[in-house]
Order: sequence, then C-alpha cells, then structure tokens
Amino acid sequence: MEPDISEMIRVSELTDEEQLSLARQATAFLTKFRWCAGVKESFLAFDIGSPIGVFLFRIEPRLIGIDDTLWVIVGHCPPAYIVCQDARDWAEAIQGYIREMQRWVDAIRSGGSVVGLIPVNVSPTIEHAEMLSKRLSFLQDLIDDKLF
Repeated sequence: MEPDISEMIRVSELTDEEQLSLARQATAFLTKFRWCAGVKESFLAFDIGSPIGVFLFRIEPRLIGIDDTLWVIVGHCPPAYIVCQDARDWAEAIQGYIREMQRWVDAIRSGGSVVGLIPVNVSPTIEHAEMLSKRLSFLQDLIDDKLF
C-alpha cells in the first residue's frame, strides 16, 4: 500500500532551513545503506522543527527484495527507517519508531542483548537507554497531543 502524499511537501520544494537540515539528515542516513542505490523522490510528511522530522522516501533499491518506499525519522533522536508495510502514514511510522526504540531501551534496562533490534547509533549503555527513554516519552506526548 502506497502512502498518500497529497498533504506532504516535496523535499525539493522546502525553503525552511530547519526542514532542509532534517531532510539532509534523512537523506544522508538512508543513502549510507549499501542497499540504497539512490533517492527517486522524498517528501516531508511531518515535522516539529529540529526535534523531529518524518520523511517518505522512494528509493532505487540495489538489491532484490528491498522495499522501495520507506519512512525515515530523524532529529534529536536516533535516526531510523520504517517500512511502509508496517506504517501506512507518518503517525503510524512514529508509533512504530517509538515501539522499536522502546524495545531497545527495555533490552538495555534488563541487561539483555540488542542483537536483532532496531539499530541505534549509540553504545548500548544504561545512560544512553535513559536518555532515549526520555526522548521517546517526549515524542509520545507530542504525538498524543497532535493526534487526539
């Protein structure tokens, strides 16, 4: 299922410097993966300034079986991508992001392994888990306020 882009802004049309900065972060994050041969299209789906941006990317996959449409979440939190099969819109993408990052936090808190969990670009320490947990709570509160 393809996400509805009718209310999204093409990254090529952005003029706000904070949004452009988030878009550059999202593009750099996604294109570092060897399975991404390039970006066909990108859209800003949701942002709250520099704290967080949610982008929709249509990519040229380098490998068979790689999704060609992905959500990318960037900002003052670890960057991540979420496949569209698991998230039909930006709100579901953020919820998926929070859920997967919380699994990482929970694994660290319980002394478990992070192998097989969403990659997080910091060392798996209690200190980092607590920092991420606070950001996830902040993000959840923002989303709850925005959606309801």
